[in-house]
Amino acid sequence: MRIAAVLIAIALFFAAPASAQQHRAGEFDYYVMALSWSPSWCRSTGDQRNAAQCDPGGKVDFVLHGLWPQYEEGWPENCRTDERDPSRRETQAMADIMSSGGLAWYQWQKHGRCSGLSAADYYQISREAFRSVTLPDYFVDLDRDISIPPELIEEAFIEFNPELTADGITVTCRNEDLQEIRICLTRDLQPRDCAPDVRRDCSRNSVIMEKVR
Repeated sequence: MRIAAVLIAIALFFAAPASAQQHRAGEFDYYVMALSWSPSWCRSTGDQRNAAQCDPGGKVDFVLHGLWPQYEEGWPENCRTDERDPSRRETQAMADIMSSGGLAWYQWQKHGRCSGLSAADYYQISREAFRSVTLPDYFVDLDRDISIPPELIEEAFIEFNPELTADGITVTCRNEDLQEIRICLTRDLQPRDCAPDVRRDCSRNSVIMEKVR
């Protein structure tokens, strides 16, 4: 009976989905950098939370949602790490590009711990990734709501960042609104093509980009 129980336990372990098994910090293939269109998030979520990034006159357009370690298929999350968690001061210092210290803390917990880096280094590389991309002038301080095909948004990013390719950038939407731009980067932050599970562009003919507040 004991042998049978052991065999059943082993079978259940190997049958469990990868997401249920423990991911190891530092073991991943590349990064996905997610840039969120702030006006869309404000309308769907931020206004209800009285988020500071949604205040009129703030002129917040794209913000860094996160820098996510990825496998060639799937991704790690909530990894165990020996690195200490960031201080409140460290997370708050990321608010200039991530909109809030709360988001910076959450991203560290879910994704940063999987990078194998210290919190300080993870935030630094996140900042470097954000600064490595030039935001298209067309969308900076956007002063009116526009309806635009997702592929034109993608083409605008490639125009201003010629090193990007169509397979290295993904435009996502939520309902009719632009949600995020996701850009795939190597572990040393060089552009690369996204794996197939990340290359899932918004299928709508057009999306709404609400004006910058």
